[in-house]
Amino acid sequence: MTVFSRPLVSVVIPTYGRPDLLERCLDAVMKQTLPATAYEVIVCDDGPSPAVDALVQSKSAAAPAGPGLRYCAVHGSQGPAGARNAGWRMAAASLIAFTDDDTVPAGDWLAKGLKAMEGGAGAAAGRIHMPLPERATDHQRDAARLQEAEFATANCFVRVEALRAVGGFDERYTIAWREDSDLHFALLEHGFQIIRADEAVVEHPLRDAPFAAGVAAQRKIMFDVLLYRKYPKLYRQRIRSHWPWLYLAISACLIAALVFFIAGRQGAALAAASAWLALSVFFFFRRLAGSAPTAGNLAELMLTSVLIPPLSIYWRLRGARRFGAAFP
Repeated sequence: MTVFSRPLVSVVIPTYGRPDLLERCLDAVMKQTLPATAYEVIVCDDGPSPAVDALVQSKSAAAPAGPGLRYCAVHGSQGPAGARNAGWRMAAASLIAFTDDDTVPAGDWLAKGLKAMEGGAGAAAGRIHMPLPERATDHQRDAARLQEAEFATANCFVRVEALRAVGGFDERYTIAWREDSDLHFALLEHGFQIIRADEAVVEHPLRDAPFAAGVAAQRKIMFDVLLYRKYPKLYRQRIRSHWPWLYLAISACLIAALVFFIAGRQGAALAAASAWLALSVFFFFRRLAGSAPTAGNLAELMLTSVLIPPLSIYWRLRGARRFGAAFP
């Protein structure tokens, strides 16, 4: 067996309160086709817990001939961006493989990633596979759009020199949203070549979500404001080419209906409410197309089609207040 004095690649896995999913991920990462000395694994615990520390120690002890496995307790930041920064900065390799604690990398994931990077690119985006059930809900279909992402930290390879050049991840992204796009755009603006590594595959199984999970998820759009402020041209080219006109129209009709009603202008209020209802019904049926026609999905779609547009606009405005005037 080839013995490497220094690992060729360091796997960085941020985690937070999900030892069961982390264990599944580690089982896959620790069984790569690469020689054990060719890679190391760093678990970055964002909100350090004894359970995760104990899991890492037990996995390391159970595989003394396996790759190096280290636990990193992350303090002073919040979110996977800060956790990943802590991980790559303590890595021994000059190439970082990023994935998440809820993925299951293929056995040849690292081998295929290393092969893709042989040409000297600054970064590579691997392929994410998210299997959908035959009768997928709208929320499941929306979550599965991750596998269409141009560059996602659930599966990517980045050279340490490139990470140093751009300053790593922007730790203002305190939840798992748009921090990977921010890194992607930073690498592009610094002139690094970013390639596809479609043979390097991780599976990202869908997780169960609570009813109307899309309502709480609107908070994420606040971080689109930060991304848009930093990279307006790239944002318009690669993420969203225009304002959310439908959401704006629905929200405007709703506000107008309330204002007219309070002002005692019943006719105008009825007209605005009718326009709001028509647009909301259109939004509902657009989302329903192709998703499971089950009672639960229909009920969830009806509720979220009413709530999502105004909440999305609200969180954009909150983002503008927090990060500066911008409206993605």
